[in-house]
Amino acid sequence: MSDLGHYPYQAGIDAYGNGGFRFADMSHRGSLLCLPSGMHGWAPTSAAEVTLETLAPALAVADEIDVLLIGLGADIAALPREIREAFRARQVIIEAIATGGAVRTYNVLLGEGRAVGAALVAVERAR
Repeated sequence: MSDLGHYPYQAGIDAYGNGGFRFADMSHRGSLLCLPSGMHGWAPTSAAEVTLETLAPALAVADEIDVLLIGLGADIAALPREIREAFRARQVIIEAIATGGAVRTYNVLLGEGRAVGAALVAVERAR
């Protein structure tokens, strides 16, 4: 994960689109994993690449989050049962929606001081 970039604090997202995200006066190209340990570059480029393996860093900190928002890109797709069950077993609510909705909800929950994480597939166009 470290070779994809890392910002050591969890931050609100100021903008998304054009294949990346802006946060903390920085620009990140590519997908993003927002965890209590900070903002991490994330490999998936489509909903099909969101797997239990690619979500392993979020599962590893499941005790520190109550909600994980999964932004699946421009569209919504069903998450595999193994992902839903793995997070349910750790008492983490997961919500899989389009990236734009995930960004907006993440910002609101983070602003409220909630224990939230996000796994966001980058999109070209903001909606």
